[in-house]
Amino acid sequence: MIAAVVMCTSLTAVDGDTVRCDGQLMRLLGGGIPYVWGIDTPEIGSHAKCLKERKLALIAKGRLRELLAERGLQIEIKGYDNTPMHRPLVNIYRSDGREVGAVLLSEGFARTWRPRHKNDWCSTDVDHR
Repeated sequence: MIAAVVMCTSLTAVDGDTVRCDGQLMRLLGGGIPYVWGIDTPEIGSHAKCLKERKLALIAKGRLRELLAERGLQIEIKGYDNTPMHRPLVNIYRSDGREVGAVLLSEGFARTWRPRHKNDWCSTDVDHR
């Protein structure tokens, strides 16, 4: 699939790996490949499995919000997820060329996602930023 570049008048963080572009939910790939690998961040609110995950989710969302506030972001749609919403799967590039989700991964706010693999954010070995 050839990537489609989109422009947003409003780009906000929904959680650590989901953004809203002019009302449309989009899932960050973190430089990944749809259905092969991407990034995963802790679940927010009632979707979290423990208090630690909820706290980590708010921290990840805050960092994503900071990254989205930068000028010169470029959003590329690489595919669509298999949910009923068919959310676009996107890579968001900073003006320096680094991908936003990959930044979250390198800074410890995200983990690698792979099919059929669940990240456990409640275990004691999770970074406590």
